[in-house]
Amino acid sequence: MNRLLFVLCLCLLLCGMNVNAQNGVNSPYSQFGMGVSDMPYNSPLAIGNGAFLATASHNIVNVFNPATYGRIVSRSFVFDVGLGVQMNWLREGSNKEFDADGFLSHISIAFPFCKWWKTAFSVQPFSKVEYDFTLPSTDTLTYGKMNTVYSGEGGVNRFTWGHAFNIGERVAVGFNLHLLYGNLSHYITYDFLANDTSMYIDNQSQKNTRVLNFGTDIGIYYNQPIGEKYTLSLGATMRPAIRQSAKESAYKYTMANSGSREVVYPRDGGSGEYRSHISESWSAGLGVSFCRNDRWLISFDWQWAAWNGLKIEDGADYPILSESAVEYRPYNRLALGFAWTGNSQGTYYWERVGYSLGLHSEINKFNTAVAGIDEYGLGVGVMLPMRKGRSAIHLAAGYSWYGSNDFLVHDCFTVGISFGSCENWFAKRKYN
Repeated sequence: MNRLLFVLCLCLLLCGMNVNAQNGVNSPYSQFGMGVSDMPYNSPLAIGNGAFLATASHNIVNVFNPATYGRIVSRSFVFDVGLGVQMNWLREGSNKEFDADGFLSHISIAFPFCKWWKTAFSVQPFSKVEYDFTLPSTDTLTYGKMNTVYSGEGGVNRFTWGHAFNIGERVAVGFNLHLLYGNLSHYITYDFLANDTSMYIDNQSQKNTRVLNFGTDIGIYYNQPIGEKYTLSLGATMRPAIRQSAKESAYKYTMANSGSREVVYPRDGGSGEYRSHISESWSAGLGVSFCRNDRWLISFDWQWAAWNGLKIEDGADYPILSESAVEYRPYNRLALGFAWTGNSQGTYYWERVGYSLGLHSEINKFNTAVAGIDEYGLGVGVMLPMRKGRSAIHLAAGYSWYGSNDFLVHDCFTVGISFGSCENWFAKRKYN
């Protein structure tokens, strides 16, 4: 009874968590749409393996394919948490900027309702907005010199409640219910620098977006032994398109020398709130893995979507923020993974250690007003078994690159660690 109460409290805690508690890199790419998303390659599982749609394990909660929850062992409780550090380099011509941030990649739990029905809860960062840059300009006929400052902050998290149903020993189907929640703010500040600016007052425009939206995806997982030593696994996922309303608000201020602000829009103390729409596109994915039991594994993923991430449609009659129109392009993710899984029955510890290598490319991962931005990455992983193989520590390190030499190049090195614990919590007691 005490353990069931603990599970309930942990689920409520996950739902209320904000995992975007980090500074974030100052990336101008995050000014477009709903910010930039590092998913799925902010997870040690994805970094180290590359491909994961057909990856299932008894001590990992793979939220990217809900059908894989079916591999959770009956009467067990799985706790999976991941942490990471990102080191980012931004390059624009000869200018370079470095930033390093720690982050929580995920917290997940999973357990069985019965032998054929498993459930999982997870929370993870979905997207983030963090940018601050200045564009100087000069107009000798009117205001003289002026700095236009563009800035933004905030993030969106994703809470997931998933279910998987085993159909016999080889097939599992599942679905996830998602809650996206968070707050984003964008600012444009006009700073007039001339000695006589009596005709031009420093001012700032601000737009706030509150995200509270639901979504879902479904998955299927199938594994087929081939002889005594080999296994072929297939995984497929599908996410239906969804369009929901979101609450936004817009304000305009004049800026005094003392730093105080006076609201000039909306007038007469109005709320400035209005309704916009947030959309996720239809998406499909297919994963294949082939392994020699307790030795090695090769995996491949392909995923497609009409666009990646969240799309915002501003519902203001007269937008006060002069945002660039974003062109949303088709998204494709290709990934390849190689792993030495280790021998779980090995006599020596080093024989049970696993190693992995992952490669991925994401075409049009980020959408901007200029062009689609592609990402390419490489990752390695190490699996350190614990407690006779029921639990494990996963270490991962990855390098990714995206951007355009005509705009901005982003290099990222990520180091992550996750702990997957699998314990027997629901074993029946025997009495004499």
